[in-house]
Amino acid sequence: MSRDETIVRFDKVSFEYGPNKPILREGSFVIRRGSKLTIMGQNGAGKTTLFQLITGALKSDDGVINIPDDLTIATARQVIPRNQMNHTIREFFETCFSTKIYDIDPKINTVLEVVNLHAPHDRIIKSFSGGQQARLLLASALIQEPDLLLLDEPTNNLDKAGIEHLTQFLVDYKKTCIIISHDADFLNAFSMGVLYLDVFTHKLEQYVGNYFDVVKEITIRIEKENRKNAQLAKEIQANKDKANVFAHKGGQMRMVAKRMREKAEILEEEKVAVRKEDKTIRPFTIGHQQELIGEIIGITSYTTIKNHKPVAHKTDISLKRNQHLMLQGPNGIGKSTLLESIFSGVSKGARIAADVKVGYYRQDFSMLNFDDTVHDALMAVMDRQIEEDMRSVAAGFLITGDMIRTTIGNLSEGQKGLTAFARLVLQKPGLLILDEPTNHINFRHIPIIAEALNKYQGAMILVSHVPEFVAKIRIDYTLDLEK
Repeated sequence: MSRDETIVRFDKVSFEYGPNKPILREGSFVIRRGSKLTIMGQNGAGKTTLFQLITGALKSDDGVINIPDDLTIATARQVIPRNQMNHTIREFFETCFSTKIYDIDPKINTVLEVVNLHAPHDRIIKSFSGGQQARLLLASALIQEPDLLLLDEPTNNLDKAGIEHLTQFLVDYKKTCIIISHDADFLNAFSMGVLYLDVFTHKLEQYVGNYFDVVKEITIRIEKENRKNAQLAKEIQANKDKANVFAHKGGQMRMVAKRMREKAEILEEEKVAVRKEDKTIRPFTIGHQQELIGEIIGITSYTTIKNHKPVAHKTDISLKRNQHLMLQGPNGIGKSTLLESIFSGVSKGARIAADVKVGYYRQDFSMLNFDDTVHDALMAVMDRQIEEDMRSVAAGFLITGDMIRTTIGNLSEGQKGLTAFARLVLQKPGLLILDEPTNHINFRHIPIIAEALNKYQGAMILVSHVPEFVAKIRIDYTLDLEK
């Protein structure tokens, strides 16, 4: 087969989740064999939906999707489904195939080697860390040996070594691959082009070039469109001002005024629909419990995992107001387990002071009830449930319109993240526990989130594998679980 062969073609494809939630309007693009493309777009734009249209999990409302019948496609999803968390590794990989695969163990060994993860095949999925689960998700797609590999946020939860390993794998990968990610440096290492989904117009554009080249091209286009619109706005206002003057003079001047207004209307139609993709969340502040005095949390011991076995350690950490602790360590060492045990009160070596309100951002969003609406999830954490206050905070996180009445389970992963941050703002906790808070979040929002955490005046415990994000946050203490 020719490397230049087109293996996916969208021809004026449209799709919507009901009349009030359009995703794609007359989208057209082609994917050629051997290419590596990035899908860009704001949280909720429909990037994951585009994957589902490609795989056939969703059917388009209009237009034509051409994919050869013999083309095999596999998707590495963002998260492992909850109903598979109690599977063993072997059972998890068996679900990747529609028919029973005999002697699957050698195949499992091969793909686990590719993703740099070593574990017995009878180990339960939920016992793995978030980063290890991310590697399992990639392996679940690779074991199918697809012609087209779809990766949805593959760097989420991965430590530095994991990202480097995945990056090199994709650089060397010979088949076709499409990636959704918010990690710019990761994407630029291998991207040959970009499919760009606009969350406001629901249009799709295709660009050729590496990731940074495309971002630069889009930025230049936005600046050009803004300049053109600014000039048109001046002309429109000038014509309206003249029309108002001439309209009061009577006689022939009224006809002149009419022509001026008509010209203003024509100029309005010439204004370009400037891309709004770089719309970011508003700067925000996470309040804290003012009445707290003295130690908020003390940690005297903790447990890590080494060679699949627990290892106990002693420490002496005491966090008061306005003190921030960073937990470090590679995937699988037990960072998320430690955070969970602290929050749930089962950690023998950690004690949270009485009456401390804890704000917990879990990397899998399990602190949210997926059956709640966004409205109910936000109202539930407020001491004084004032609708206007809740909606004002929600709007700052781009939670508006129909989204406020949407159930959490129907949000994109990025929208769940923004909802989680809105809850923290409304909750005003005394202790903030954050486990990989940049996962799924649009890169435009991350500096604003970092600034809010940097200024947080309660006690905070943070886990993150994104050094650029951590560098913007004041860290008073660091606990490296590997040392």
